[in-house]
Amino acid sequence: MQSNHEKIQTKILQTSKEASILVAHEIADLIQLKQKERKNCVLGLATGSTPTRVYQELVNLCKLGKLSFKNVFTFNLDEYYPMQPDNLQSYVRFMNEHLFNHIDIPKTQIYIPDGNISKENIYSYCLDYENKITELGGLDLQIVGIGRSGHIGFNEPGSGEKTTTRLVTLDHMTRIDAASDFFGEEHVPRKAITMGVGTIMKAKKIIMMAWGEGKSKIIQKAVEGNISDQIPASFLQNHPNALVVLDEAASTELTKIKTPWLVRNCDWNDSKLIRKSVVWLCQKVGKPILKLTNSDYMEHGMGDLVTEFSSAYKINIRVFNELQATITGWPGGKPNVDDSNRPERAAPFPKKVVIFSPHPDDDVISMGGTFIRLVDQGHEVHVAYQTSGNLAVFDDDAIRFADFISDFNEIFKINNQPLDAFYSNIVDKIKNKKSGEIDSKEVMAIKGLIRKGEAKAACRYVGIPDNQTHFLDLPFYETGTIKKNPISEADIEIIIDLLQKNQPHQIYAAGDLSDPHGTHRVCLAAIFEALNRLKNELWMQNCYVWLYRGAWQEWDIDEIEMAVPLSPDELLRKRKAIFKHQSQKDAALFPGNDKREFWVRAEDRNHATAIMYNNLGLPEYEAMEAFVRYKIV
Repeated sequence: MQSNHEKIQTKILQTSKEASILVAHEIADLIQLKQKERKNCVLGLATGSTPTRVYQELVNLCKLGKLSFKNVFTFNLDEYYPMQPDNLQSYVRFMNEHLFNHIDIPKTQIYIPDGNISKENIYSYCLDYENKITELGGLDLQIVGIGRSGHIGFNEPGSGEKTTTRLVTLDHMTRIDAASDFFGEEHVPRKAITMGVGTIMKAKKIIMMAWGEGKSKIIQKAVEGNISDQIPASFLQNHPNALVVLDEAASTELTKIKTPWLVRNCDWNDSKLIRKSVVWLCQKVGKPILKLTNSDYMEHGMGDLVTEFSSAYKINIRVFNELQATITGWPGGKPNVDDSNRPERAAPFPKKVVIFSPHPDDDVISMGGTFIRLVDQGHEVHVAYQTSGNLAVFDDDAIRFADFISDFNEIFKINNQPLDAFYSNIVDKIKNKKSGEIDSKEVMAIKGLIRKGEAKAACRYVGIPDNQTHFLDLPFYETGTIKKNPISEADIEIIIDLLQKNQPHQIYAAGDLSDPHGTHRVCLAAIFEALNRLKNELWMQNCYVWLYRGAWQEWDIDEIEMAVPLSPDELLRKRKAIFKHQSQKDAALFPGNDKREFWVRAEDRNHATAIMYNNLGLPEYEAMEAFVRYKIV
């Protein structure tokens, strides 16, 4: 349903996969229509993680013989400058790998901005790029993503509606977001060649795509806010045929999703919706739950809810009790008590627990306090590290450990052959490595061992024996680059094998889908697929799956189904466990847009969750970790 708050037509699908397939078929239908009319189809294409599944679906259609690109001309939005076309981060390489190398488009019909052109020729080159589009009759369809700064293409804040293809300076936020692709912000080019907003706006149709919670706030501003050159995507409000396609996560800040009672009549039999609305109302009026009045509800578009329950008091008591029941100091279940109003079962006790950690530190960063409490309360806790995390180790740490190996060998003479050559080889490979170049297998191995040793140290500190720490090294991750392979059968089988061997009563997994590098998202998808295949196993009938979130965000309070309070001492123990990950201490290699250290982010988030509970009138705690239960259908 379209809301009158939205100034651009918007479609929301449950997952990014479904949304990508929809966009791919919009493109395919247009190409086929143009073929029937014996006309060329001129497409404007985007790069980045957002359109990759769109291109995958188009490739599949082409390979199945259902689609041909022989009548298609393509113009890409942008390219970094300067940029060699064969560089890892080049959009030429990106488009070839994701689309052009796998379809039947003639190479002479592909146009991508040239990041290698001389500066003195840029103006004339950009003018020629515009002219080529015009000569072909203009863009029939332009596909765009949206950056966190609101940019489309590389039209950063301040770009005007009439701008054309040109050389631009990249916004600081854009360079931070690109830092992981370039193995550090200092390696990200400061400039790019981009189609202008005016060029994009001339397209006959525009589709803007966005996936994930990380895009939800900027989507709300672009779709529902005022038109402003500070959010260039908002200019699409002026286009007669623009469509915004979102997954559910990217839509969460839209009015019709965040506060649906403000735009339509709601079904107040939905307990989750009631909780969501009451928490929102408390935050809106600055009152705890039990102090909300009939007038508060009536004045904020929730009169129907009062009518349904006959009084604010009844609503307040219900939601207060629901939230109070989420709080437990026994995340594995408290033995020998009535558990009918507790998030976890009392029996069996103790439980066997498997904690999945995408990287070797997500376990202690995201749920370190709960981890410690599970161990302290006598449960058999296993930790499964899904990836090596070797990409997030600085080069100088790798050299430091190679130096240690060399010196150790020299002092103790552990074999007849000194490791000087090994050390020199490692140093040479790192010193001669170009920006964004893949590490050698030897360097990747050292970096992986660094993360592995730190994870073991943290587990030992918590009280986990070595035989209960599992390093899965899922194959999808081991590419040496930020770009990962798709989930394979091997990834899923590794997870299935671990779960079958341990048959846990509890599983914890990272549900942090705002991880900017995508590893969490892929790791969770692999777990979900494994659980789906195991759902008929007898032990699975008695297994609860809890999702935690990582360093990037926390669950909204109305979503939380288990909140574990932490004392000041427990929070300090959690901090010390995080500190065992020394290579990630002081400065992470890929910090995203948040420069705080991970332990600071974690503590601030845990404090904030406790404050939110307290503001709603619930008990005051030092900190809290939050979980949502995943129910296997």
